[in-house]
Amino acid sequence: MSIRQRHIAHVHLHASMTEVQYGDVIELMSGVTPHVQAVPPSAVQLDLTSALRYFDLSPYDMVQTVMMRLKLFYGIDCSAGLAGNRMLAAMAADASAPGETTWVPAERVADWLYPRPVTALPGIGRATAETLGRYGLHTIGQITDLPPATLQRLLGAGPARLLAERVRGHDPRPVAPSEPAAHLTADLVLERDCLDPVQHHRAVLGLADRIGGRLRGEGQVAGRLTLTVRYADRSSSTRTRALAEPTDHSPALAATALGLLTALGLQRARVRSYAVRADDLLPAGRAYRQLFLDPDTDRARAAEAAADRVRRRFGPQAVGPAALV
Repeated sequence: MSIRQRHIAHVHLHASMTEVQYGDVIELMSGVTPHVQAVPPSAVQLDLTSALRYFDLSPYDMVQTVMMRLKLFYGIDCSAGLAGNRMLAAMAADASAPGETTWVPAERVADWLYPRPVTALPGIGRATAETLGRYGLHTIGQITDLPPATLQRLLGAGPARLLAERVRGHDPRPVAPSEPAAHLTADLVLERDCLDPVQHHRAVLGLADRIGGRLRGEGQVAGRLTLTVRYADRSSSTRTRALAEPTDHSPALAATALGLLTALGLQRARVRSYAVRADDLLPAGRAYRQLFLDPDTDRARAAEAAADRVRRRFGPQAVGPAALV
């Protein structure tokens, strides 16, 4: 593989997802490559270039591995495109049927693009397509064969220059992870009402553990937690509490979240859903941390880091708090 050759995958997710579920998918993909870009509401782009050597797989097999992980962990069917840049990968994904992957190697880009309709190019709207169509220009190949001066007279200098780059398959944009979110939320909606205090405890503990994993995955810490519980009659209760210090440590988050649950005094309430939200987020490197002399604290952190590595490799359900087993 050439050092300069990029391998970009565009994956369409054939599923309806909540914001939290979509975030979980992004987190799972981050276990394959750190270069993941969300394409809401139901797609994701990955730069697999560095991951190929790590996993010792071909680009095509790497995409199949990504698709299998999504099917295994979340039951999501996908279609995918694989190419040397973001635009071509997205176009290849659009040309793929569910469950299939279209790979456009660098040496086949021109031949693959040539017969395709000009409307297949991203950013080509109806007005541009109609202008080109009036002159009998309907395919990418026809635009490629057109002299630059002619295209400029039809569209203007700026649009003509951009279109000339696109019809030749050029796209310099990198796969750029999104900026850190202003808050993180984990929720659980039940199929039937729950009156069991033990189940309330397990649900909130599981959500706090998910929040901790997402914070560590994004290199952030939270300064405040909010617990919202919704009931069968569609009413809700909300409690908020500041953490003793900004943290991404799941046991500390769980202790605060369970304290909020206790403060609600649910007793025999008919609960329909729970949501834990982390606010006052900071980059982990900018947060202060209380120093402890107890070696158990360092051991707990080391065990947590090991569990995170297992989740990234085998999925979010691979390991978790013993109380949830």
